Amino acid sequence: MSAPFYKYGLFGDEISLVMAFLIGIGFGFFLERAGFGNARKLAAQFYLYDMTVFKVMFTAIVTAMIGLYYLSVLGFVDLSLVYLSPTFLLPQVIGGLILGVGFAVGGYCPGTSAVSAATGRLDGMVFLLGIVAGIFFFGEVFPAIESFYTTTPMGSVTLPQLFGVSYGLILFLVVLMALGGFLLASWAEKKFAHLRPE
Repeated sequence: MSAPFYKYGLFGDEISLVMAFLIGIGFGFFLERAGFGNARKLAAQFYLYDMTVFKVMFTAIVTAMIGLYYLSVLGFVDLSLVYLSPTFLLPQVIGGLILGVGFAVGGYCPGTSAVSAATGRLDGMVFLLGIVAGIFFFGEVFPAIESFYTTTPMGSVTLPQLFGVSYGLILFLVVLMALGGFLLASWAEKKFAHLRPE
């Protein structure tokens, strides 16, 4: 049996929505268990004295990359059928910067704000309301920025395709980058430990 199961017709739209809901609940549960429903924990990475968020998320990325790569090598996953969002480089870079500023100022990203709100934190609820307001605002101004929104199109491109190298080489380089990042993060935590609130 090969994946992605939806693409092979093993279940339809209704079941895929149920699966997405259950996976989302599970993801939120583990985010909360890791302490990511707390804005102070999340914002600590910007002060460099607690890099838990960086370490956990980078570990998740590397684990998913390794798992998908070897499942594809073994024939259990057809990577050509995995959906990739199209890349529009400039608008997505600017969008990422806006999200990053919001993360640094508010202490949450969209996912962690939902986790925080679900556990009853007032700041998470306010942040989530801000996200909803931002979505409506974006919808209102979209006609005026639509031409910019679709600039610098690159299609559904991956790093191996972009650089003309194998998936295995990219995986190896990302693992090396993760190991270097973990060492650097541990050094930063010691260097900036004096900034940690008592």
